[in-house]
Amino acid sequence: MTPTLQEEFETVVRRNPGEVEFHQAVREVLESLGPVMERRPEFVEMGIIPRICEPNRQIIFKVNWQDDAGRVHTNRGFRVQFNSVLGPYKGGLRFHPSVYLGIIKFLGFEQIFKNALTGMPIGGGKGGSDFDPKGKSDNEIMRFCQSFMTELSGHIGHDIDVPAGDIGVGGREIGYLFGQYKKMTGRYESGVITGKGLTWGGSRARTEATGYGTVFFADEMLKLSGESFDGKKVVVSGSGNVAIYALEKVNQLGGTVVAMSDSGGYIVDESGIDLEQIQDLKEIRRGRISEYADANGSARFVADGSIWDVPCDIALPCATQNELDETGAGSLIKNGCTLVAEGANMPSTPEATRALRAAGVRFAPGKAANAGGVATSALEMQQNASRDSWSFEHTEERLKEIMVGIHSRCSETAEEYGAPGDYVLGANVAGFLRVADAMMAFGVI
Repeated sequence: MTPTLQEEFETVVRRNPGEVEFHQAVREVLESLGPVMERRPEFVEMGIIPRICEPNRQIIFKVNWQDDAGRVHTNRGFRVQFNSVLGPYKGGLRFHPSVYLGIIKFLGFEQIFKNALTGMPIGGGKGGSDFDPKGKSDNEIMRFCQSFMTELSGHIGHDIDVPAGDIGVGGREIGYLFGQYKKMTGRYESGVITGKGLTWGGSRARTEATGYGTVFFADEMLKLSGESFDGKKVVVSGSGNVAIYALEKVNQLGGTVVAMSDSGGYIVDESGIDLEQIQDLKEIRRGRISEYADANGSARFVADGSIWDVPCDIALPCATQNELDETGAGSLIKNGCTLVAEGANMPSTPEATRALRAAGVRFAPGKAANAGGVATSALEMQQNASRDSWSFEHTEERLKEIMVGIHSRCSETAEEYGAPGDYVLGANVAGFLRVADAMMAFGVI
């Protein structure tokens, strides 16, 4: 990092104390921007870095809700509207006990560049709450979502800010949130939120999009060296939507997913994880991944240890931030892994990323490799705006085109800036340039 960028980073840390995930996300981008600042000194003169690191708006609100026993609970809600020079703020809502302002800001900051890389007219934002949906009844979740949307509704709109789902926010929660927005506004503004059900404005392939997109991106990386997924052993962390549909697409492309995980541990099945069984276990029965091993003699469950100890050719971290640390990266390198593509948001620690890149492992950051979800959300917005509904096949083809385009932008930008094959630099610089050029065009606002 250049002295000027280091000074900007230290200012971010000083002004946002304790928000370690946000600091990590900012550092990761700024470390790539030295060559850009040398070529474009006007970005320094116009204060682009401090302006892009400061959210346009940070909204924090109280969410009161009543459980089934009549007890009243209070949670904290957030919406960080980070940057809208390319379009309305766009980013998911996360309901999880770990949520605090620093998590939402890190996710919103990443979202700026991820959305820019799609080439679509969407800005960056993120939101959520420290509410934990686990163990709650449907009625409790409904009451929470209604209270949350009551507070949020005045800050969103299809031309202002369009939330979606994230961890803890699936189709059920989106339905409750949209229903409350409709009741409060008296409008059927279908474009105000994405991830909706297919019968009321949702997009086909949205559920599959992030997992599919990650695999599409990894496939493009393989093609550059004349390879494919055919015959490759793949490890996928997590067992939610992203992981399940990464598994499905890997299978379709000829690879074999040999390990998946949840918070209780991981399973290994050298014959290949069975897609239908995982879908039934996780999407219908909402069970633990250990149950897969109980029902399959070819699989084993490991409660302790790391999924990254499982030998593989390709690793797809699809669970949560900072799940792949330096030790895990060392295991992947030792066992001959040649490609890592992030399906989650910033799932690799800085130390892991450095170790993988230094060892020559091809590495795709989440802001590029997992952009398929938000890209398909933007496709949902297009369908809502035109009162249209596309087929699964058409939507998937558009998703693939977008992911191929993101890969090309990252690869070509890395080449242009003298770092061929460096997807981290390519993604950061390509995303930053699109946003920074728009900010320059708009003047000081």
